[in-house]
Amino acid sequence: MKNNQQTSDEASEFIFGRHPAMAALKSDQEINKVFIQDGLKNDMIGEIIKLAKKRSLVIQMVPKSKLERLVPHENHQGVVLAVAAYDYASIDDLFKRAEERDEAPFFLILDNINDPHNLGSIMRTADAVGAHGIIIPKRRSVGLTGVVAKASTGAIEHVPVARVTNLVNTVKELKERGLWIFGTDMNGTDYRHFDATGSVAIIIGNEGKGISPLLKKSVDEMLTIPMVGHVQSLNASVAASLLMYQAFSSRHPLN
Repeated sequence: MKNNQQTSDEASEFIFGRHPAMAALKSDQEINKVFIQDGLKNDMIGEIIKLAKKRSLVIQMVPKSKLERLVPHENHQGVVLAVAAYDYASIDDLFKRAEERDEAPFFLILDNINDPHNLGSIMRTADAVGAHGIIIPKRRSVGLTGVVAKASTGAIEHVPVARVTNLVNTVKELKERGLWIFGTDMNGTDYRHFDATGSVAIIIGNEGKGISPLLKKSVDEMLTIPMVGHVQSLNASVAASLLMYQAFSSRHPLN
């Protein structure tokens, strides 16, 4: 995961933690230097060093205090990679990914998700169900930060994220390109009837406010998750996971 020591997400410089480091080393992510905590010896650390040597990367054995200065207040697990910032994809990249798999496009649109742990968790599920990408707005939304990468446990290396200026305009473009847009709301079709066999995108709203009113007008159909307990709302990443797996179920039915 990358840690942002400056004010902008784009200035992120570090990936930290063992699983994210392994995923980055196995990917095409540009890595400048590998920092390993002195005295750590286990199979995963050994594999990280092996992968780094295979890529001819600079490896530095450093005290724990050095890692804590690089990524303060984070659980680095003895491993920090100095990297270039994550690249964002384009909308065309997401369509290309679906085309390469010979599948109908399946995207997630996140309307001002602010919690990096939610974004990371959503990325994990998106990777698991084979979604072709995630779309986020440039403003009022968490970007691809170190905490997001940590929470994604490596999925950030496999799920392209497109960042756009205006979600309403983007949804209009997606509809023109053949996608059916589904949103989430307290009032709507029971999500268990959700059929995602065609080209679809699911909009997940902000943790507190839900989908913005203007964007809601662009939705083709609203889906609701029925609840019979005392708590009448779900965490954004949990709701997204339920909808993504319902989509997976319809796109990959049991024989």
